[in-house]
Amino acid sequence: MPNPLLGVFYHWLGGLASASFYLFYRPVKQWSWETYWLVGGFFSWIIAPMGLAWLLVPNLWSTIQATDTHVLMWVYFFGVLWGFGGLTYGLTMRYLGLALGMAVVLGFCAAFGTLVPPLLNGQLALMIQKPSGLCILAGVATCLVGIGISGMAGTSKEKELSDEEKTAAIKEFNFGKGMLVATFSGVMSACFSYGLQAGKPLGVLAKASLLTNGGSDLWQNLPILVVILWGGFTTNFVWCVLLNLKNRTGHEYLNLRRTAVGEVSMAEGMMLSSAPEEESLRATAKPGAVERPAGPAPLLPNYIFSALAGTCWYMQFFFYSMGQTKMGKYDFSSWTLHMASIIIFGTLWGIWFKEWKGTSKRTHSLVWLGLFVLVSSTVVVGWGNYIAAQEAKAVPAVTAH
Repeated sequence: MPNPLLGVFYHWLGGLASASFYLFYRPVKQWSWETYWLVGGFFSWIIAPMGLAWLLVPNLWSTIQATDTHVLMWVYFFGVLWGFGGLTYGLTMRYLGLALGMAVVLGFCAAFGTLVPPLLNGQLALMIQKPSGLCILAGVATCLVGIGISGMAGTSKEKELSDEEKTAAIKEFNFGKGMLVATFSGVMSACFSYGLQAGKPLGVLAKASLLTNGGSDLWQNLPILVVILWGGFTTNFVWCVLLNLKNRTGHEYLNLRRTAVGEVSMAEGMMLSSAPEEESLRATAKPGAVERPAGPAPLLPNYIFSALAGTCWYMQFFFYSMGQTKMGKYDFSSWTLHMASIIIFGTLWGIWFKEWKGTSKRTHSLVWLGLFVLVSSTVVVGWGNYIAAQEAKAVPAVTAH
């Protein structure tokens, strides 16, 4: 049964998980990006989605096998495309910086992922004829405005950095190239939303199996996530293995060598955190190379933290699927809520870690204004769903008369 307010709450939990997962990678030591990303990815794309779906959805495998092959192929295909979006997301950070890059990519992702499905389904024309539809569209527009303001805050922050800080933060700033990559990344990342739409027949079968066996329809989208993430795993697995071969970092999984010098991959160079040991690597390494500290990497802690990061990453879509189930016929607004909540909690983490320290009052004002507008967008979307619920209740009453 639809419950928009509960749906918004679930989307906020998903946004918190998405904005927080990378914190678990920070304690990982002496592993290249491709190594810890792939280890965490096994939990993100294989272990967590399949494990939770197997526990919560009766007859999971028979339900997937009963789904039309063409449906499964499209869901998997959109997962592969989404994987490209995730990989090029890092390249966007390389050219635009973290704050501006995140705002631009998620802006495109929110717009395409929210509006394209109802447009293709022919629902968009019907929506604008109802107050609820107009309200939800207003919420989507408000979200995009909030993302734009967040991008302005990021740009303002980067302008206020010294030349030395700019070089350290964005070594290859290129607005034109960055916007092209950001557009590609945003469109490809939105393919996750398309995969969810394409997998609805699988969700219907899963719902029937759940209700037949006394389960909750809250879990009906979990099998769809399994298939989408198979596609995402394919893209990321191939890319990470290629980087392991190119950079000769495959030994890191088992500590087969004590020292290694590896070329900084496109992704690794962008995803390095601000941990002290990584700062020292930046300072001492030759251009284009990273010399890892002597001695074996702490394998057990590395695997544990990577597993926690991967599981936390998956929980964003676990809660997303729950929220989408509760949004009713206007579940298309789920993607906007998800993008908005990621930026909200990501910005709050940035404030907590003092990433905005030293910036002007204008930049701080833009940060808080962006947060306010994004939170407001979720309220507007939630109100639109409430109106939709009231409209749905009014229809039987009119028919009765």
